[in-house]
Amino acid sequence: MSILKQKTLKKEISLSGVGLHSGKKVNIKLIPQRPNTGIYFKRTDIRSNNIVYPSVFNVSSASYCTKISNEYGVSVSTIEHLMAALYGKGVDNLLIEIDSEEVPILDGSSKNFVEAINSVDIEISDQPIKIITIDKEVVYKEGEKSITFQPSKISLEIDFEINFKNELINTQKNKINIYMDDLSDMYNSRTFCLFEDIEKLKNLNLAKGGSLDNAIVVKQNKILNKEKLRNEKEFVNHKILDCLGDLYLSGYKLVGKITSCQGGHNITNQGLRKLLSKNENFSIIELKEKNIPHSFLNKNILKSIA
Repeated sequence: MSILKQKTLKKEISLSGVGLHSGKKVNIKLIPQRPNTGIYFKRTDIRSNNIVYPSVFNVSSASYCTKISNEYGVSVSTIEHLMAALYGKGVDNLLIEIDSEEVPILDGSSKNFVEAINSVDIEISDQPIKIITIDKEVVYKEGEKSITFQPSKISLEIDFEINFKNELINTQKNKINIYMDDLSDMYNSRTFCLFEDIEKLKNLNLAKGGSLDNAIVVKQNKILNKEKLRNEKEFVNHKILDCLGDLYLSGYKLVGKITSCQGGHNITNQGLRKLLSKNENFSIIELKEKNIPHSFLNKNILKSIA
């Protein structure tokens, strides 16, 4: 039953761009892998100890992007848009070769990654997928920011709210069912910042590669980009995109309900760590025909999960 099988790409993909924060030119290759390999990064500009696994427990920084590091200090940053594309397209096994420290920002969304994946299509293996089901409610809070993980029978629903002290962005809410809804708006939604925060980012030695070609810049009630919003909820949809990419650092697709209020990379990372810290909070299920839970017998949902 192919809808329950692990997937990779049919062909290798090459992409180039600049790092949002490093400003460095970077080349990446997405290389198909065998079943049960998982997803991993290889820094080709470093000769040894250059493998970095996208695990929630390997996150070394989650301030303005998600950065993963191995035990030797080798890192890859801004992985969230690529990881969200891989999650949404069902890719389980992949080698990502990269010749710099940061994944290219491209247009600031997952759009280019998704288009590249669509251009080569997906290879389906004969090995079953595994999923994580959320079994108990887990809440993580930092002041007014929070993320809640709750059980759900057959879906991954991300319910997100943002609240900015800006008259254009203000408060936005959206809810996306990852396995049932059209994800086009989410994939196409770009990273954004307030004009007044640019100087702060520069002082932190960040956003060296940022431009109006790869980020929405908001000044008071105006968008400075020639291309205005791609969808009416682009700001919150980008936060959902980031959240999905960060959730894939669990190692598997999830079944549950995620509610985030004013969250971001760090809140998602800390919440996911808390979820996975106790075995009673979750289960890992291999989706073989003989052991599919009764709540998973809706084949349309299974197809979207896989």
